[in-house]
Amino acid sequence: MVLVAWMTFLAAAVLEVAGDAVIRKGLRGSGLALIAIGFAMLGCYGVVVNSVKWDFSRLLGVYVAVFAVVSVVFGRFVFGEDVPVSTWIGVAIIVAGGLVVQFGTNL
Repeated sequence: MVLVAWMTFLAAAVLEVAGDAVIRKGLRGSGLALIAIGFAMLGCYGVVVNSVKWDFSRLLGVYVAVFAVVSVVFGRFVFGEDVPVSTWIGVAIIVAGGLVVQFGTNL
């Protein structure tokens, strides 16, 4: 179940980041159709992320780590942004927190 949850979080993060990117493009002159598509993608993200049957706080605590990684990777490789080392360090800290949330009950 844990692998399925992590794969679900990955799919949700891609939907959330891509939905935001589509809305961003729509707002910058590509039109209302893209904004509407972005809204639909964000709605799908909400359904997908909540399909994991975990406590809400644990669910979003772990999901935030996945989202952080996908967001920075998207920025780097899709938008060609120059991501500073400090951002990667911050993402590593967020991932460490997600791992504590995920496995903390076993400590």
